Amino acid sequence: MNIVFSHGKESGPWGSKIKLLSECATELGCTVQSVDYQDLLDPDKRITRLSDILDGLSEPSILVGSSMGGYVSLVCAEHPSVVAVFLMAPALYIPHYQIQSYPNLASKVTVVHGWSDTVVSPEASIRYARETGANLHLIEGDHRLNDALPTVIALFRHFLSSILD
Repeated sequence: MNIVFSHGKESGPWGSKIKLLSECATELGCTVQSVDYQDLLDPDKRITRLSDILDGLSEPSILVGSSMGGYVSLVCAEHPSVVAVFLMAPALYIPHYQIQSYPNLASKVTVVHGWSDTVVSPEASIRYARETGANLHLIEGDHRLNDALPTVIALFRHFLSSILD
């Protein structure tokens, strides 16, 4: 299984969160790649980049996105090669983002969001989960979820294990 990571607006392709999650994915036998969007501030241009990458992959993929990368990953989730999506504090329902309606993939989507997030309200993730039946984990933590990394990694491991079984 191929895991494709999408970072947030102000981070990079191999930040601490992605490094730790990629180690977990590799331990479970997955291949990993992390898309570099640092040259693109426009979230919708990031969608085009991820779509192009997915078009070039020959094996099924799981998308993992944080913040703006969560938005990008969820919008691309209907690509035929995508089997599941793991989102961390996804930037959903942001007024100036072009897309405001998201795919309903129900149990194929897991969302993790910190209760203390002041950048993207947890209400956005609650709304998405309520509307689609996605799995939602509200945990102690802020937008970056750095203080909650052990919990995020445990949730990610469980998510991957359920998809790979």
